[in-house]
Amino acid sequence: MTATTKPHEMLAEMLSAKLEAVDALIRERMASENAPRIPEVTAHLVGAGGKRIRPMLTLASARLMGYEGPHDEKLAATVEFIHTATLLHDDVVDESKQRRGRPTANLLWDNKSSVLVGDYLFARSFQLMVETDSLRVLSILSNAAATIAEGEVLQLSAMSDLATSEDTYVKIVRGKTAALFSAATEVGGVIAGATEAEVQALWTYGDALGIAFQMADDVIDWMEGTGKGYGDDFRECKLTLPMIRAIAGSPEEWGFWARTIGKGQQQEGDLEHVAALLAQTGALDSTRQTALDWAGKARAALRDLPEDPIREVLHDLADYVVARLK
Repeated sequence: MTATTKPHEMLAEMLSAKLEAVDALIRERMASENAPRIPEVTAHLVGAGGKRIRPMLTLASARLMGYEGPHDEKLAATVEFIHTATLLHDDVVDESKQRRGRPTANLLWDNKSSVLVGDYLFARSFQLMVETDSLRVLSILSNAAATIAEGEVLQLSAMSDLATSEDTYVKIVRGKTAALFSAATEVGGVIAGATEAEVQALWTYGDALGIAFQMADDVIDWMEGTGKGYGDDFRECKLTLPMIRAIAGSPEEWGFWARTIGKGQQQEGDLEHVAALLAQTGALDSTRQTALDWAGKARAALRDLPEDPIREVLHDLADYVVARLK
């Protein structure tokens, strides 16, 4: 791998034939003769790009464990359908207007279309799971879908609640983000017939990678020039780890936090004050370190898996998701 090649790009090269098959399967299964709006909406979101990290994790895990059959393609497509469905639903819940630099489906069409097309993709994902003839795979991915929904509901109930703890935050992250990462890697091992220890190692890798990924994203929310809206989590009253730690570290500012987060009454100058409190309490630096620690746990989980070029790229991927924080 050259210095300029990113790990996900290297994975895409190594898995190119499989990814082409997955893309063809996605196009085939997101079609609908009876409801033309379904392919319109899904094509808009899929066409917006994205790194396809989650389906690549399934393909990479299966390849690492020596799998040579076709079921990994169906599972990778399943993972992408679940991910896409949750994005459609999330944009409705969050009233988002933009994703990946393009207008969201709910803005171009309407909320009802986004929710129903998301439901359609969930249904398609279950059809693909069943075709693998593996009850264990069905159990893993259906549990992941339920866990994702639980994570989203927990985040909704925790929003604006200043009593939200770090433990609750991790539960939210495990649900809304890490659950699909860990399921993606786990089913790759299961379909390949890996040992229980190897399947557990793959799950641990995906779980830690997903948590590191989300924590890094929460820090990047407060970094200029990243393409994200600076301080969007604060504006939306989302209690991410940096803000949870800033609140705990500035008890004298309780009134400020109660007004801006608890009541959502924000005014000019509040964003700058939060940024100052994040720096003053060391909340951003400590969250950055916690994300790096989780990336380290992901790398450590790979030690018990077969030596292979795929394993090395997965190792580099754990570094990459937090590289912007160093």
